[in-house]
Amino acid sequence: MASDAPSNELLEWPKKDKHRFLHAVYRVGDLDRTIKFYTECFGMKLLRKRDVPEEKYSNAFLGFGSEESHFVVELTYNHGVDKYDIGTGFGHFAIATPDVYKLVEEVKAKGGGSVSREPGPVKGGNSVIAFVKDPDGYAFEIIQRGPTPEPLCQVMLRVGDLDRSIKFYEKALGMKLLRKIDRPEYKYTLAMMGYTDEDKTTVLELTYNYGVTEYTKGNAYAQVAISTDDVYKSAEVIKLVTQELGGKITREPGPIPGINTKITSFLDPDGWKTVLVDNEDFLKELQ
Repeated sequence: MASDAPSNELLEWPKKDKHRFLHAVYRVGDLDRTIKFYTECFGMKLLRKRDVPEEKYSNAFLGFGSEESHFVVELTYNHGVDKYDIGTGFGHFAIATPDVYKLVEEVKAKGGGSVSREPGPVKGGNSVIAFVKDPDGYAFEIIQRGPTPEPLCQVMLRVGDLDRSIKFYEKALGMKLLRKIDRPEYKYTLAMMGYTDEDKTTVLELTYNYGVTEYTKGNAYAQVAISTDDVYKSAEVIKLVTQELGGKITREPGPIPGINTKITSFLDPDGWKTVLVDNEDFLKELQ
């Protein structure tokens, strides 16, 4: 029993750590086109943009508020690549807005995207939602909700074993199961995972479709980034959890050459990537 004590103590770390969803990273075929769509149709702000010609890529960060306090999207344009495969595993992002109908009208009026589900109530519920696709085909669920500190409120990923995934994110990243919904009539179950109430922050929505255990990842969606106070300790936790539940470390903890921000990265049991970023280093990076 004594030999288990260090492991048990280490597994308490994610519950104490200061985690926050920082950004989602994905690839687009035309950076300016996507920036125009997100700012004009969704009301996002362009927070920063950088071009790295020697590496042949450009980035743009967009969101509804400062990166110091809000979840944002990090768009990557690889020079000369105008199309990507989204795959079957990535689901959608979500935006909360006081008026779904108005936002969808903006999408229709401005053009560049498409409406895949018209605004209306969810069957069997009171929520009003719509679905739109951006110019690259990424889906966004539009959710009617009162004023919220974080409008960019969901990242939905499909998983092959929901209970395993819930346990993984609880143990590896200290997330809480906020809500679990089973819809046998539609043959799916979903779990909302996060750090505080759904209407106040970004959550990870994990979806299990009955009988489906594997999905294609494509090459479009990349990862989500989450902050931590200690990438080294967090990596040790993740190593323990992956031994039990699957997944693996893909980058050992340490500073990024040239930037010095400390990070570590890993895959969950389904192969979805998360990057953990040192809290203090991230804030310095924004200055």
